Amino acid sequence: MSGCAEPGGAACSPACLCVLCGLPGAGKSSLARDLPAVLGRRGWGCLVLGYDDLIPEEAFERRGEDAGVPADTSSWRSYRQGVLRCLDRFLQSPSCAAAECGAPGGPETWDRFVRCLRESPGAPLIIILDDNFYYPSMRYEVYQLARKYSLGFCVLYLQCAMSTCLSRNRRRSRPLPDRVIEDMALRIEPPDPRKNPWEQSSLALCSTDGLSQQDGQKVMELIAAALDKPLSPVQDLSEEKDTARRICASSVLHQVDQACRRLVSQAMQDARDRDASPSGMRALAAELGQLKGRLLEDLRRRALQDGPAGLGDGVEAAVSRAVALFDRDKTDLMRRFCTVTPP
Repeated sequence: MSGCAEPGGAACSPACLCVLCGLPGAGKSSLARDLPAVLGRRGWGCLVLGYDDLIPEEAFERRGEDAGVPADTSSWRSYRQGVLRCLDRFLQSPSCAAAECGAPGGPETWDRFVRCLRESPGAPLIIILDDNFYYPSMRYEVYQLARKYSLGFCVLYLQCAMSTCLSRNRRRSRPLPDRVIEDMALRIEPPDPRKNPWEQSSLALCSTDGLSQQDGQKVMELIAAALDKPLSPVQDLSEEKDTARRICASSVLHQVDQACRRLVSQAMQDARDRDASPSGMRALAAELGQLKGRLLEDLRRRALQDGPAGLGDGVEAAVSRAVALFDRDKTDLMRRFCTVTPP
């Protein structure tokens, strides 16, 4: 089986990158804590990369109820990229990583990463990435690393009732505000092999009542299958770029569409509160629908043509700008509507 390569061509042991995906409180970290022992009984090594442990606390705000919220999306994104750079360095040259040479993700992130490496003996090596990974674009970055080094790749998505996630989160020593989890639930895009063929090796499990022994067996089967079928390195960069464009466009369009739907619902409710006539309501709904359609079409065109570069600073920034633009135009439309609609 293929593995990652040291400089000079020496093949390292087979490995698999396993992404844990789901809302905060869904049970990802509990699963990550249990997996090393389970994998160890098969004679496999396990490296758990918990993003909460790898990313410095300075990445989070410390004020009042906002504690635990990324203070700056661009800063938070750079920390996530730092973790992936550390992983890339390790996959490229495990001996270099063990010797703590260099700091590709920043000194503090790299030091934390190296400490994790000391706890991961054994081969083949299963590398567990424990974070929310709520956008396909986040998971795709890990997939790209797996392809680069001919590793196995799989995604475990833990589905959990919102009430359970909120309850578990409140029992943590550093809980997130409820609104953070509620907002993430609106934005999360679960693995979808039909839409994203590169997510074929994915498994969704309901974790509301915990995971059963049968669930554990499914997890092991998924990892074993991914380990036995390592990905092939990218041969055609145009294919890779096209896939990245489609993922970026899909993620932005999904999030903007959901946010605009909520704004449209609010606008229609405002019109009802003003006792708008049925004909006026129909006209308003039609105009809002056209406004949303034009915005989504423009986003689709730019994302497919230029990929992430055409959207500026990334998916989240593109979504924020698009929603703000729609909200502004919606407000102007409502202002005109109110001037022609009798109270």
